[in-house]
Amino acid sequence: AALAQRPRTMTQDTTAPSTNMPPPPPAPQTVKAKYEGGVFGYNQKMEGTLSFDDANQRLVFRNKKQKEILFLPYNALTSAYADTHAVQPAAATVASHIPYVGLPASFIKTKVRYLALQYNDPDSKVAGVTSFKLENKDILDSVLYALADKSALTRRGNVYIKKDK
Repeated sequence: AALAQRPRTMTQDTTAPSTNMPPPPPAPQTVKAKYEGGVFGYNQKMEGTLSFDDANQRLVFRNKKQKEILFLPYNALTSAYADTHAVQPAAATVASHIPYVGLPASFIKTKVRYLALQYNDPDSKVAGVTSFKLENKDILDSVLYALADKSALTRRGNVYIKKDK
């Protein structure tokens, strides 16, 4: 005897992320960030700040000396999302190679949070993906929300995208 499958009935999933979530607190005008790469011509990682330049409609990255290094126009952003990676700190990596101490040290992980941006610049005809390492989840959420709002991106799950008009 064989049992046939029947179609599943759809129910409202209450565990799915809601698109009507309350907005995070307002983002500061400038936040500490570490550029991780992705913009054509800027290969090295560097620390600095990300700033909203609303007068010129762009997101600006400046190095530690506050020299403007690169910028992304708001209208060039096609998607943005928050990314998290669990990494092992350097001290834990070294300790993991020491006999008898190493095993517990190998389980030490920290979360690193990134703002990932996909862009397509109509002026320079350059497209790509870049990321910036930010301090914590609260800063990341508020910067992501503010940037999506300024860039006219629409939320789709955990990602903000630019819809075709």
